[in-house]
Amino acid sequence: MTISTDPVTQPSAAPAAPAAAAEILRHTLRRHAAGVTVITVPGPAGFTATSFTSVSLRPPLVAFHLGLGASTAGAVHRADRFAVHLLGTGNTALAGQFARSGVDRFEGVRWTRNADGLPLLADVPAWLTARITLRQRIGDHLMVVGEVETGAVEEDSTALVHHDGAFAAAHRLPSS
Repeated sequence: MTISTDPVTQPSAAPAAPAAAAEILRHTLRRHAAGVTVITVPGPAGFTATSFTSVSLRPPLVAFHLGLGASTAGAVHRADRFAVHLLGTGNTALAGQFARSGVDRFEGVRWTRNADGLPLLADVPAWLTARITLRQRIGDHLMVVGEVETGAVEEDSTALVHHDGAFAAAHRLPSS
């Protein structure tokens, strides 16, 4: 697929058909590096996500998106809280395990349940918990917003990112 980046031709281009536009989005976003997280909810249930983002500092809000057809969608709909585990390069196996369907994603994973029943994964560089304040269907996804309640940075680690269909490492670049 060829996608023009010439700014002169872009404004006059006709809108793409929905299927073509979806392919343009998919192809273009492969070039966007995104941090890799594992999101868990009571059950336990969890999944790998690259859609995690901060929303606001006052109040402290974060959000993620989940496909409506995802195997964990029901658990997320029932949950009142979620935990986000920010992964480092040492967590690629964990990211892969929580990205698989049809398996017990918690099998062989070290984790504990907090007082609210929320699964917290061990051996991750950082995590936080949030109380769900908003669920909104947007297209074929569910957006979930939560207010941060607790969290910790356990270790300094190189961030795990997803880029061009594969896991990669986010390293600091030298200052210029």
